[in-house]
Amino acid sequence: MLVRTLAVALLAGFIASTLVSAVQMLRVMPLILEAEVFEAADHSEHAADGATWSPEDGVGRTAYTIVANLLVGLGFGLLLVGAFVLAETAGRSIDAFRGFLWGLAGFLVFALAPSVSLAPELPGTAAAELSARQVWWIGTAGATALGLGLIAFGRPPWVKALALPVMTLPHLIGAPQPSEHGSSAPVELAREFVIASLATTGLFWIALGTASGWLYRRVIART
Repeated sequence: MLVRTLAVALLAGFIASTLVSAVQMLRVMPLILEAEVFEAADHSEHAADGATWSPEDGVGRTAYTIVANLLVGLGFGLLLVGAFVLAETAGRSIDAFRGFLWGLAGFLVFALAPSVSLAPELPGTAAAELSARQVWWIGTAGATALGLGLIAFGRPPWVKALALPVMTLPHLIGAPQPSEHGSSAPVELAREFVIASLATTGLFWIALGTASGWLYRRVIART
């Protein structure tokens, strides 16, 4: 059972990460490269600092992106299939359509909800301290997951009614903001990047959820 569960998670994660890597290369990466041109022009006097490491352009960057996507896909695949096991233990069946719904929930939790107050950012965009943003992101994802759980599994109506205040609380608190706002990239490019990033992430979660649900039904639930 454990081996089959791991196999489903790994295969679904591989499928979703391979798909999203292809889309990123075609749609997201060109926007990042264009933004880096503006960033380099805006900070050319600091070009020799070398304060941060980044993969080399071309094959190096492509390989790094693919490996990172594979690790993310495998990790979230394990998380999703683990949730399937708990759901079936609670008497809820899993199939491709329900996997799609779980994937949609994953997109809401880990991408769409945090982006409402902390949108994806291009290189050269002013940002608050990384640790503060990470704490807020984790809190927002957790609150959104809890709210969706209350809607899906809450029995009394008053429990479901708690979902909205729980999910909106992090946004009422507010995401960490930089002391000065600004970006070296044009506003139109930043807006296009947000749309492309969210669309790509949505594709990843839908593919991961659907593939996980379909494989779970065929490999685990029928055994």
